[in-house]
Amino acid sequence: MRSLLLAVVSFCALAVSASAYKLQEVNIFSESMQKDIPTIIVTPDSYEAGESFPVVYLLHGCTDNYTRWTERTDVELQSDIHNLIIVMPDGGYDSWYYDSPLRPDIRYETFISSELVNYVDSNYKTKKDRAARAITGLSMGGHGAMHTAFKHQDVFGSVGSTSGGVDIRPFATRWNIATLLGTYEDCPENWETRTVINMTHLLTPESLNIIFDCGVDDFFYEVNCNLHEKLMKEGIPHDFYVRPGRHNWTYWNNSIKYQMLFFSNCFSKAL
Repeated sequence: MRSLLLAVVSFCALAVSASAYKLQEVNIFSESMQKDIPTIIVTPDSYEAGESFPVVYLLHGCTDNYTRWTERTDVELQSDIHNLIIVMPDGGYDSWYYDSPLRPDIRYETFISSELVNYVDSNYKTKKDRAARAITGLSMGGHGAMHTAFKHQDVFGSVGSTSGGVDIRPFATRWNIATLLGTYEDCPENWETRTVINMTHLLTPESLNIIFDCGVDDFFYEVNCNLHEKLMKEGIPHDFYVRPGRHNWTYWNNSIKYQMLFFSNCFSKAL
């Protein structure tokens, strides 16, 4: 019995020490928005001994903030599992990660694609190469990740979305998007040129590693299927997964693990 007890204690000690990632909260000043953006950065257990690491930028959804991924999932464990840095910036209550043509105070595309990446590369041991950067997110964050990566392929080599709003036009009266772009009736060009599904012309085969998924009971399910069909017709390689599930944290806590594995494999092949 004593030997069994010692074995159990030893196993528990190993389980505790197996994940020794470091979670930091920092404020990053945005020159374009003239304010600090709170951000959580997770480094793996191997960080101090390692030379440089790939980075996954992980965006939150509408009405949430930079803390929600770590509050509602165990995504930080993926840092140790895949030996990478995870960066979770605040994207505002309902910014949709745009540089708004109507509101000069909303410049989240600029912040994510330039200011944030420059800060992380300057202050952490990163691999400073687009092939070592991925960006993904949920819902509004999935839209923001794809919108940003499609436009800034010189910055990001891989992109994902889980339950993403990849076509905002069917939801023109929802989530305050009209305060950023104007109403669809008054400013249709703002909507047509800034919805992800209309930005696939920016892609070429192999220009980005792409993964996205959606639950079958999600209100974004149809628009994700439409994006998949369009990419198929245009000959753009991508991974698209459909699973049982709704627009909730139960789904995202599961789906993000597959996306992190995808990104880890992309990093391994490229670096």
